[in-house]
Amino acid sequence: MNSKKKKNVLHPRNIHQSGYDFPKLEEANPALKDYIIETAFGTISIDFANPKAVVELNKALLKAYYNVQNWSILKNSLCPPIPGRADYVHYVADLLAADNSGIIPTGSQINVLDIGTGSSLIYPILGERIYAWSFLGTDIDVTVLNHARSLIKTNSGLSKKITLQLQENKGHIFDGILRKDDYFDLVMCNPPFYKSREENWQKTSKKFHNLNKSKEALPVQNFGGHPNELWCEGGERKFVRDMINESMRFQKQLGWITSLVSNKENLKPLIAVLEYNKASKVEIINTAQGQKAIRILAWKW
Repeated sequence: MNSKKKKNVLHPRNIHQSGYDFPKLEEANPALKDYIIETAFGTISIDFANPKAVVELNKALLKAYYNVQNWSILKNSLCPPIPGRADYVHYVADLLAADNSGIIPTGSQINVLDIGTGSSLIYPILGERIYAWSFLGTDIDVTVLNHARSLIKTNSGLSKKITLQLQENKGHIFDGILRKDDYFDLVMCNPPFYKSREENWQKTSKKFHNLNKSKEALPVQNFGGHPNELWCEGGERKFVRDMINESMRFQKQLGWITSLVSNKENLKPLIAVLEYNKASKVEIINTAQGQKAIRILAWKW
């Protein structure tokens, strides 16, 4: 098992590692202007406690750097931080490169399965725009997938590289999705983190008040999120454990299988499951954006 330690900086290939160029972003998305503020330190930023500000920032980033002219999310959907999501794409590209003589494989011949793609369609969009990979995005919510389809239709080049499929059985991850002759070089997943609505609300309230400072303000999730995006029975640990167990049945059809792991306390028991079942390779990639640390757990059978 390998563990790659990183400081609180973005991946070297991440074009956002120098911070936000707000003049460029405002030019790409003029609506962002209404949310730009001057901080107490005299720098320019946005109010990250405001969900609308975060959405407009994402629109600007996707237009300015990824040629995504039309992007939106369903109301109250999870709004992904673009720099951090791009980091995930770059780090899994490194995994593929390690098996390809150090050269990142690009193009439509690389097939990626995105578990729980969401209405933002963020990993397929970034993976296609950065490395020209092909994607199959799955979700358990048909409304979410319909919105994601609208993004594919209204942005040039995506329809040839991204397809979507409904996971009809909420208790399964790969079963019902993988066909007999399918092979995916890579699996990506941002699993539901919380065990319950109550745990989600407690953590959201604490985070909101840390950002807002006003104890009278009602908590708002600045990055949003529908219930199935935020919590599931057993939380992140059970979801990834189920993912590990189910992936064993399809090991000949899957290359690198990866998932974000937000809580570092979940790593040890998940690694134990992989080691017990004799995974051929296990990698832990530590990433961070600002003060937020997150891990990528990756394995191959």
